[in-house]
Amino acid sequence: MEKFLATETLVIELLLVVSIVAIVVRRLRIPYTVALVVVGLLITFQQPLEVDLTPELILSLFVPPLLFEAAFHIEFKDLRQNLLPILGLAIPGVLITTFAVALIVSYGLGIPMASALVFGALISATDPVAVVSLFKALGAPKRLATLVESESLFNDGTAIVIFQLMVAAAIGSAVTGTGEQAESFDLLRSIIDFVRVAAGGLMIGVGLGWLIAQIIARVDDYLVETTLTTVLAFGAFLLAERFHVSGVLAVVAAGIITGNVGPKGMSPTTRIVLFNFWEYLAFIANSLVFLLIGLEVNMREIGASIVPIAVALAAVMVSRLVVVYGITSLINLRLKEVPLPASFQHVLFWGGLRGAISLALALSLPLAIPERDLLRTMTFGVVLFTLLGQGTTMQYLMRRLGIGQAHELELEYERRHAKLMAAQAALQSVRKLQSGKMISESTWLRLEPQLSQEVEEAIAAQQALISEHPHLQHEETEDAQIEALRAKRAALGEMLSNGVISDLIHDELVTEVDSEIEKTSGRLEPIEE
Repeated sequence: MEKFLATETLVIELLLVVSIVAIVVRRLRIPYTVALVVVGLLITFQQPLEVDLTPELILSLFVPPLLFEAAFHIEFKDLRQNLLPILGLAIPGVLITTFAVALIVSYGLGIPMASALVFGALISATDPVAVVSLFKALGAPKRLATLVESESLFNDGTAIVIFQLMVAAAIGSAVTGTGEQAESFDLLRSIIDFVRVAAGGLMIGVGLGWLIAQIIARVDDYLVETTLTTVLAFGAFLLAERFHVSGVLAVVAAGIITGNVGPKGMSPTTRIVLFNFWEYLAFIANSLVFLLIGLEVNMREIGASIVPIAVALAAVMVSRLVVVYGITSLINLRLKEVPLPASFQHVLFWGGLRGAISLALALSLPLAIPERDLLRTMTFGVVLFTLLGQGTTMQYLMRRLGIGQAHELELEYERRHAKLMAAQAALQSVRKLQSGKMISESTWLRLEPQLSQEVEEAIAAQQALISEHPHLQHEETEDAQIEALRAKRAALGEMLSNGVISDLIHDELVTEVDSEIEKTSGRLEPIEE
């Protein structure tokens, strides 16, 4: 009982720290996850905490909600349009990273190639959470956000599968004592295993995702539907692992299928509750993971291993440079009409942060792996640098590249449009009072010119901004479409009140209108200037 209470107390304390950090970083304007790592490091300096951060804890408890929430919001359309670069970075990109890092680390530090390949595989998994949070704050292009998030989702699964194969090879070579691959390690068999594990995970995820989506479409209870998605996220991972296939890819596939098929059968209330629930769950999981990373890192070990960490970091950066610029250049030969711009490539390169998955894999290294302790220390060092170094400078890079500027313009449009709507509402309200004889003619004559002038000034300000930045026209079009849909919704409510339509028809038509409003809000894409 005392152990349980101690664990519960620790969780509450960590959640309190998470809340305080979230409040503070709003003013400091630094990546939230980076701040959590720093706070974790400061806590360990002041008073070391005994936290048993096992790989099972990260992979089975924290990773499923993080992957599912991210996959749930990826649309088929965006995935299909960017499938070639996503798969290019997630499959050959991970393979190139694994072998490039292994070669540099093996020759630079003199460690066995088998162990270097294990390190190359575990460090190839990217974790762009800090970058994605900046995307939302700065308003990065949707295509860029899709590329970064989708690459991470798929290369996590690829990296884990390759990691498992490299661990088997390293253990085999360790048994022979030669430092080379044992004869029992068959490359062809490893390729077959890779395909089996990856395809098996995807098949389980797609099957379970489709099944849950069909059930959700026939159930109108937001509590039950939210519970089913929770069962799906964790169940897909556990079932896939039980069959010895990729649990990570199973969660990703389940999230994408459910996110694209499931909401079509959901009521507006269910969609709101479901999205808020997963946003909150991902926030908690993300926060605890990065705080625990800070608590787990041993700064003394890192300080004593500066040279190996520097070599490992150089290997990671060089391999990332080769992968991003090399693969995207080849892909642009195919995407002649919509190539990936150089600014996107720069963000993809610098945004290749390492985090929870790499840490979990490093912690799971078997004792039989040669240089096991050194590989773990190098992983901690690389994760720490990418979060603190690249994570904190990404905002500066994006601003230098002009990414996020469009978002500031859209905010300005939103501000001017809101002023216009408010001024028009004020004028209409006073006009209604005057037509109803609720104010005197003299009051109306005194207020009307003032309010009309405010409306005219607001109209002029909005039109001037659109004339200066024509790509904002999509904002105005979207606002008009949404206002038209809201008018339809109001008319349906009035018809229900007047007895023109029944409750059943009203609910059916309102659901259709709400669905259109939701689609319209994200359908129109900005037009490049």
